[in-house]
This record gives sequence, C-alpha cells and structure tokens, in this order.
Amino acid sequence: MRTLAIGDIHGCSAALDRLLEVVRPTPDDRLVTLGDYVDRGPDSRGVLDRLVQLHAAGNVVSLRGNHELFMLHARLDSESAMMWLRVGGREALESYGPKATLDDVPAVHWRFMERDCVDWYETDTHIFVHASVEPDLDMPDQPTHMLHWQPVRDWSPPHHSGKQVVCGHTAQKSGAPLHLGHLVCIDTHAHGGGWLTCLHAETGRVWQADQRGRTRSGYLDAADGGA
Repeated sequence: MRTLAIGDIHGCSAALDRLLEVVRPTPDDRLVTLGDYVDRGPDSRGVLDRLVQLHAAGNVVSLRGNHELFMLHARLDSESAMMWLRVGGREALESYGPKATLDDVPAVHWRFMERDCVDWYETDTHIFVHASVEPDLDMPDQPTHMLHWQPVRDWSPPHHSGKQVVCGHTAQKSGAPLHLGHLVCIDTHAHGGGWLTCLHAETGRVWQADQRGRTRSGYLDAADGGA
C-alpha cells in the first residue's frame, strides 16, 4: 500500500485530474489530501465534486484547510462572507455559476467540508496536516491555529515523535517541495502558475501536474528538489 499525499489544489481541477491520471491510485493505496481545495483557482466546484467522489469510493483521508474554514464561516455572517470573497471566495462562487450565491453550493459539498474532512492524520511514520504542528505537543493537543494557519519555515523544528510531517499551506513558488528531512511541504503554488504535487510518503517519490496538462516526476532527494 502506498500513502499518497496531495498538496493544496485551490480550484485547479484540471491539474488534479491530470495528476490522478499519472499517479493512478488504486483501492490498496491510501490517498491523503492536505486541504485548501477551494478558492483562487477557476473550478472549486469541480475539485469538490471529484473529492466527494473519491471519498465515497475508497481509502481517502481529506484534511480541512484554512480556505475550507473561510468558506464554512462565510455562511455565518456578512463580515465573514466579505472576508472569504477577498481571499479567493469570489472565484469559488463563480465556479457555481455567473450569479451564484452560497445557497447554490450543494449540500454534499458543505457536508464534505464540515463532516468528512478532518484536521490531521497520523500513521506509524508520518503526520499529515494542512499547515504546521507544535513540535512538543501530541496531535490531539495541537491548537487550531497551528493545524490550519501557521506557515512553515526553513528552520521549523521536528515533531517530538520523530515522525516526518507532510504539510501544505506555505506556497513554494519555486515549484519544488520544501524538504527539511523531518518535514516536507508540498504546496507548490498550483493556482499561481505552479504545480500540483503528489508525494509518495514512504519513498519520497514526487509527481506533479499543472493546469496546462504538463507533468513531471522525481524524488525528494534529487538535486532539483524532487521536481
């Protein structure tokens, strides 16, 4: 069984579909999506449709990113809605139709973000989060701001468990994952002209696809950063 992590998608359904074609996950694989499925890119609706389908069909763990929180909070009051629109929600709404409102978002999409997504996932060897972790705390004790909002840095310390942390959230605009050994960040700026990245956690193999349909692959240990 492979554990396959996919970084921040941000409405880039074409890149997601192309990446899945290349990686070809099987029912024996565990697919972990790291959050930020919506906003900024052109097709948030298409991304959520595909993730709902994958989640229903197989061994998929979907994490909740800060942009899912933005979208969920947008239903609560007008101030939260305006904040969401400013950080990419406008593009997300447009994917539901030219004059769409939050009422046009299907119930299955709300249910996926609110109930099916989780805040973190842990295996015997890896920790998967959207943003970051507090190094001295066990995962059930992690504060929300670390899991969803805290960026990683080149000097981010290792988790006390010794497990490798795999995260997104902090855009690597070079297109190559940030690889610190104890931590790998695979948000490679798909919505901004970069790449959508899938990491085979056990081997360090990396596959990437972009919105134009281009693909490339390699390993984290490669001189070019795994791209």
